[in-house]
Amino acid sequence: MFHTLLSPRLLILVTFLASVTFVQFRGRVRHKLSRLVADHANLLAPYNSLMYLFSAVKAKPYADVRDFPELKQVTEQWQMIREEALKLFDEGHIRAASGYNDIGFNTFFKRGWKRFYLKWYGDFLPSASALCPKTAELLGKIPSINAAMFTLLPPGSRLGAHRDPFAGSLRYHLGLVTPNSPDCYIIVDGEKYYWKDGEAVMFDETYIHQAENRTDVTRVILFCDIERPMSNPVLRWINRVIGHGMIRAAATQNVPGEHVGVLNHIFAYVYQIRALGIRIKEWHKPIYYLLKWSLLAALGYAIVVGF
Repeated sequence: MFHTLLSPRLLILVTFLASVTFVQFRGRVRHKLSRLVADHANLLAPYNSLMYLFSAVKAKPYADVRDFPELKQVTEQWQMIREEALKLFDEGHIRAASGYNDIGFNTFFKRGWKRFYLKWYGDFLPSASALCPKTAELLGKIPSINAAMFTLLPPGSRLGAHRDPFAGSLRYHLGLVTPNSPDCYIIVDGEKYYWKDGEAVMFDETYIHQAENRTDVTRVILFCDIERPMSNPVLRWINRVIGHGMIRAAATQNVPGEHVGVLNHIFAYVYQIRALGIRIKEWHKPIYYLLKWSLLAALGYAIVVGF
C-alpha cells in the first residue's frame, strides 16, 4: 500500500491537483465550479505555482510600477508612442486576427477588441519595426519587456472575467487615448482601475480580471508583458528559457508572411471542433453539456487510470 502511495505517478498526479487548487483559489474572485474545472490555466498550474512561490513581487492584484524603474522611460514617452499608435489606428492596422491564428485572444475579437503586435516573446515583428519604428526602438532597449502590442477597446465592448494562463510575466498598461473616465475600466481580483492618458498601471494577469468601456470614446493603450522578477536565479533561468519558449509557440502575425507559432497552427484545426460544439449548444444546450461533461469525465478517468 505504501509503495502505491509513494509511486512517482501518484505523486505527479497529487502535485498537479494541488497546483490546480492553489492557482484556482488564489485571490478573492474565483470562477464558478463548471468553469474552474475546464479553465485552460489549469494546464500550466504546476509551472505557475513555482512562479508564485519564488516571485520577488508580492502576491496582490496590482504591482507598483515604480518597482520597475526601467519602464519609466516608456511612460515618459507616451505621447510619442501615442502618435505612432494613432497613425496605425487611422490606417486600419490595429485589427482583429484575419483567421483562427491567435489562440491567446481569439474570444476577445467577438467583443470588438483589436490589437497590433509589436513583439511576442522574441524579436519584434517586421511590420512593427516598419510601421512604428520609434516605439519598437524604445521598447527594444528594455530586456524585461517580453511582449508588446497596441490594443483597442471600442465603445460598448466588454471582456468577460478571465485569467491568463502564464504566470511568468506581469502586465503593464499605458494609457494612450482613453476616455479618462471611471466608465472605462479594468477590474483585477475585484479591484477597479480606470485608464488615463499618460498613466501606467501594472497588474498580475493571472488573477481573474475583466474590462469594459461604457463610454463613447475608443480606448487605445500600450499593452506589455513584463518578465516577473524572481527571487531564485534557477527559477529566473527556467522562466526565461522554458517559459518563454512555451509562450513563443503562440506567436501570430499582423500581416501575411509573418511567423505563426505552432500552437496557432494547431488552433486553426482545433477551432473547427470548437465551432461544432458551439453549433450543438445553439441547437440543444442539455445535449451540449452532457457531451462536454462526459468528455471531461472520460479525460479525468483516463488520467487517473493512467497514473
